[in-house]
Amino acid sequence: MPPEETSAPETAPTGQAQLRDRAQFVRRRGLYLGAALTGVLVGLLVTAFRLLLGSLESWRGAWGPAALVLAPAFGEALSVGLVRRAAPSASGSGIPQLKAVLHLLRFFPWPRVLPVKFVGGLIAMGSGVPLGREGPSVQMGGSLGAAAAQLTRARPQRRLTLIAAGAGAGLAAAFNAPLAGVTFVLEELQRDFTPMVFTAALIASTVADTVTRSLAGQTPVFTLPFFSAPSLTALPLFLLLGLICGLAGVLFNKALLRSLDLASKVRSPLLLAGLCGLGIGALGWLVPGVRGSGHAVVEAAAQGQVLPLTALGWLLLRFVVTLAGYAPGTPGGIFAPLLVMGALLGAAFGQAAATLSPDTPSGLFAVVGMAALFSGVVRAPLTAVVLIVEMTGSYPLMLPLLAACFVAYAVAERLRDAPIYDALLSRDLKLRSPDAVMLPEIMDVSLRLQSGAPFEGRQVRDLGLPPGCVITEVGRGGRVLLPRSDFELQAGDVLHVRLAPEAADAYGRLRSGTGHHASGH
Repeated sequence: MPPEETSAPETAPTGQAQLRDRAQFVRRRGLYLGAALTGVLVGLLVTAFRLLLGSLESWRGAWGPAALVLAPAFGEALSVGLVRRAAPSASGSGIPQLKAVLHLLRFFPWPRVLPVKFVGGLIAMGSGVPLGREGPSVQMGGSLGAAAAQLTRARPQRRLTLIAAGAGAGLAAAFNAPLAGVTFVLEELQRDFTPMVFTAALIASTVADTVTRSLAGQTPVFTLPFFSAPSLTALPLFLLLGLICGLAGVLFNKALLRSLDLASKVRSPLLLAGLCGLGIGALGWLVPGVRGSGHAVVEAAAQGQVLPLTALGWLLLRFVVTLAGYAPGTPGGIFAPLLVMGALLGAAFGQAAATLSPDTPSGLFAVVGMAALFSGVVRAPLTAVVLIVEMTGSYPLMLPLLAACFVAYAVAERLRDAPIYDALLSRDLKLRSPDAVMLPEIMDVSLRLQSGAPFEGRQVRDLGLPPGCVITEVGRGGRVLLPRSDFELQAGDVLHVRLAPEAADAYGRLRSGTGHHASGH
């Protein structure tokens, strides 16, 4: 039997169409107001986080040698202990845990995660552990998106949209880069380019960035020079830099996952955190630039003030302290460390290639290296390009950025290395930490069937969906259809699915069957 049609715009009475349009407008207005509220909350919190970390970093300059060595040990051990006792989901950057929430793989205990992430991040990074505030800002932003959804009584699907929008707002506020926040949501977190997700992320990121700029100033996080467009004869060098960054990204991913595996075998996580922090403190006493965010190192590299061998030495040290800071489960991110290491790798490459392209400053290679290494590790090249362009204002760099990021992305994909946040998510789901529980409520999700996907041309009864996973409606060509068991799916169909808590695992099958990426499956 043919499917039943619930509406057909070409024949529906004008009054019904107007009522339907108004209902849709009211629903979207509520979502967008929630996104604006999320942006305000995220802007205020992330600004406070940034300012407090900046104050702690400036105060470290007055500490004596003993305090500089011991502070990271106590800070890392204390923050890891807080996370393990109060909110295991707050460990690390928090981005893999947030992806698990958005993919319906994990319950989100945001009332516990938010304060633990804020306080734990201040303790760890304020003591000198060289991790980034951007990952924590993303997870805290997602937490505030969940809070806004609760305040506005948003439906489950809109709640996920607000969580994603809050995460993008967190990145926007951390970097003063609203477009990068939006791109990160679409490219990495949601991987969903629907108008509602895009608009909600845009509103939240813009509002959060506005709040942050009004409170913390409009100065970019990294003070990078403006570069003019390089000669096209230098393009092969940027392609080669992308190749190197792609290989380095694969190496970093494998080393980070291996360090986590080794750390998980240690019987006393707090002792491990203390020892790692002590090593960071001792190394930072010998080489002061190893401590902290590394912003000064990036700016020096971008201005061509780092010699090739010095840059490689800095790169090795940053690589080691990043692993030592992240592996024990410290609440800090790898976003900023990747940019620091990418700048150092690019600077070393640029000075080594000076004889081949003397008119191209090494600092330009440093800036492109930031984006290329990020692309090789995270596999989000558009986010990398937009972020660097927003921070530098150098739109003429678009071509070398795109070229290097594409090659880095292609190399990592060719080597079949999983993007770092996907790999961390898969690892986390296998461990099944205490917060990994069944969904507490029925969820409504919508997925567009891509051309060539496994579900294309198949009938509903042949999809193998478990009880509790029901396709309630199918959108096709402006119509809404009610599918029966013999309903045949076509490319372009929008599947509206209701998931019960006991059928949460079916979401991965739905995403892969409709041609979407399914992290953690």
